[in-house]
Amino acid sequence: MAKIYDLQDVEVWDGNVAASHALRQAQIDVMAAYPITPSTPIVQDYGTFVGNGYVDGEFVLVESEHAAMSGCVGAAAAGGRVATATSSQGLALMVEVLYQASGMRLPIVLNLVNRALASPLNIHGDHSDMYLCRDAGWIQLCTCNPQEAYDFNLMAFKIAEDYDVRVPTIVNQDGFLSSHTAQNVRPLQDEEAYKFIGEYKVKNAMLDFSKPITYGVQAEEDWHYEHKAQLNAAIMNSMPVIEKVFKEFKEKTGREYKPVMSYDMDDAEVAIFAIGTTSESARVAAKDMRKNGIKAGVVTIHVLRPFPYEQVGEALKGVKAIAVMDKSSPAGAMGAMFNEVNAALYAATTTNKPLISNYIYGLGERDLTQKDIKRVYNELANDAKDGKLTHKTQQWICLRGKEIGFH
Repeated sequence: MAKIYDLQDVEVWDGNVAASHALRQAQIDVMAAYPITPSTPIVQDYGTFVGNGYVDGEFVLVESEHAAMSGCVGAAAAGGRVATATSSQGLALMVEVLYQASGMRLPIVLNLVNRALASPLNIHGDHSDMYLCRDAGWIQLCTCNPQEAYDFNLMAFKIAEDYDVRVPTIVNQDGFLSSHTAQNVRPLQDEEAYKFIGEYKVKNAMLDFSKPITYGVQAEEDWHYEHKAQLNAAIMNSMPVIEKVFKEFKEKTGREYKPVMSYDMDDAEVAIFAIGTTSESARVAAKDMRKNGIKAGVVTIHVLRPFPYEQVGEALKGVKAIAVMDKSSPAGAMGAMFNEVNAALYAATTTNKPLISNYIYGLGERDLTQKDIKRVYNELANDAKDGKLTHKTQQWICLRGKEIGFH
């Protein structure tokens, strides 16, 4: 028998262990997987649960990540609750099938443990893979620590399987900084976790020959447009469901989540916008900056898709200077998150627009220290004082040698 957890029990889990226990408690029917660092322990632990008889689900080891998501698509099409995990190059190989899963409206849950993309080969964390699949038609949730990796996996099933949503969902966590970092985690009891998610209700079992239905076939200019429009509408209209699930989770656990989270922003004059573990580091730095007279704040998001434009704009409105931290190479453009936040601010602010700059950091998990973050805050404070950017619009920080950037 699996261990029954009391709500007040504290386990010391890293993010991967936390995610694997959430999948166990969700009682998924099928996991098709091809392990890759740093997400390997999620599927490895689930395989152990199957081997020890803790779960009744099927664990299918396949020949590649492309095959893993293909197996998930088949299992979900047959009416199963399905999940898997991957990272980096595995996600890159899987991307083709992500579009199949979303186009067929299959509520699969994917744990994406964020890692740099080659070349050069790097097994450590940045957000390159997160952005690689941001437009693949999946809801994307972002987490900051092992507790959130656990919590958001439970909520992901409830969101994806909602009758009015039916969109596959990704749960992101930072490779190694979350996935391999052990912290206190307060899990629900097994029965309570499953009760929260609820039994899986099949909307359309595509492989039910008694009620035949066709999905994923060819559709040219006569109907392709409509399929894409319906998927986009489902994602854009999913925010009320996401917020409802967040509220229900708070009622059950006391842990509150919002699509956009603000810290020390009530009177902030300068702010850092960052996601994942970086947002927690920025919160520490912001408190120190306030001791030195700089009114610093932090804004982060838990929902990347659908992007909460209005809420981001509202959270940052009135700030004099903002740094958007991008943990991925823009490869010839402004950072991916910079563009999203800039669009949100443009729509939200008609006068006194804040100064906004883009910091590229942490590629391949290059260290970002408190000293580095405080340097960003000091530069923002100078921007706010002078009323203009005192540095290049985009800066690559923590480089070895002379830094580069462009206006």
